[in-house]
Amino acid sequence: MSNSIRMAIFGAIEKNMNYSDLETIGKQAEGPVYVYDAAKIQSQYQRLQNAFSGVEKLKINYACKALSNLSILKLMHGMGSGLDTVSLQEVLLGLEAGFQPQDIIFTPNGVSLEEIEEVAEKGVQINIDNLSILEQFGTKHPNTPVCIRINPHVMAGGNSNISVGHIDSKFGISIHQIPHVLRIVENTQMHINGVHMHTGSDILDIEVFLHASEILFNTALQFKNLSFIDFGSGFKVPYREGDIETNIEEFGEKLTERFSAFCETYGKNLELAFEPGKFLVSQAGYLITKVNAVKQTTSTVFAQVDSGFNHLIRPMLYNSYHEIINLSNPEGKARFYTVVGYICETDTFGSNRKIAEIAEGNLIAFKNAGAYCMTMASNYNSRYRPAEVLWYQGEAHLIRKQETFEDLVKNQILIDFKSQVEV
Repeated sequence: MSNSIRMAIFGAIEKNMNYSDLETIGKQAEGPVYVYDAAKIQSQYQRLQNAFSGVEKLKINYACKALSNLSILKLMHGMGSGLDTVSLQEVLLGLEAGFQPQDIIFTPNGVSLEEIEEVAEKGVQINIDNLSILEQFGTKHPNTPVCIRINPHVMAGGNSNISVGHIDSKFGISIHQIPHVLRIVENTQMHINGVHMHTGSDILDIEVFLHASEILFNTALQFKNLSFIDFGSGFKVPYREGDIETNIEEFGEKLTERFSAFCETYGKNLELAFEPGKFLVSQAGYLITKVNAVKQTTSTVFAQVDSGFNHLIRPMLYNSYHEIINLSNPEGKARFYTVVGYICETDTFGSNRKIAEIAEGNLIAFKNAGAYCMTMASNYNSRYRPAEVLWYQGEAHLIRKQETFEDLVKNQILIDFKSQVEV
């Protein structure tokens, strides 16, 4: 496959990727491979823009923790996206991909003051969610604009691991602590230029999100020199046929109306920001694996693939659903399989799934593998992490090579143990 990256033009995609293209890529790969469809990423980005077309100042900051490959970041930058980051390393990746510092927001949790200061020195927008760090930073750097992340105490999303706006969350400054924030601002004379919240992922109830938005609006009124309000993200995408998802169009219409009313009350037009990750890249991604063996037990037929939770941990970590398709025999008679990996642990991708008949050597693909999949991959069992491919303008572009044994050991230092001397 080509390893050239021809990313100078970000126009319409000439050819949409299909299952036949995925099979071809899988056959050419030397192991498991992640594939991303640029057309789907672009269409999701455009869909979000269209939903908020009535907002005068709209900023979409891609949450790069979802998928941080440099070529994906470059694609986002070419569409006009900003970047949401949570670590110094993600900031450095964004700068490497061409983002200007002012187009990057840094929203960490639990990091040191020193890391925040290092990022601030690069001209990146700082977002702080801790009273202690806020006071320390404001005391030392009162002239550096800072956004504050609040916790609205609103439960959103269907999983406690991905709902981060509830009262017991480690994220954000409680809305009940806003008086403390105002005291810090007054004492340090620091500049608060934005307020932010993120309630969690897989949000379906628009009214719950809008309720949290009203809390954010009321908080914003406490600060007189804001430039933007950041509503985070968490929009649900469909994981299977007929699955429900966040109605972005309805949400855009309702929030645009409320945001316009708020700006009128506030006295100026602020920037409305979002930080989508999964919404932009989840449906664009596929993990292609090969079936090593089909194993029949007394009660189960296992399809054992050349991958595991070292490559795709979400089913084991979040009990997440990824549709599984047989690329080699898509029209075959459906049978029930439990798809498992080759890791020496329980690493079940899907139990008793109805899949077109599988034979050893077949290529199968896991859908919705664009977000929080490759970025969570590891070398457990000393396995290599997969290659990554971007399908762009009708061609497959290699954007990350599969690791080798040299990659696995290059940072290890082998001690030269001396022979013990008998006394």
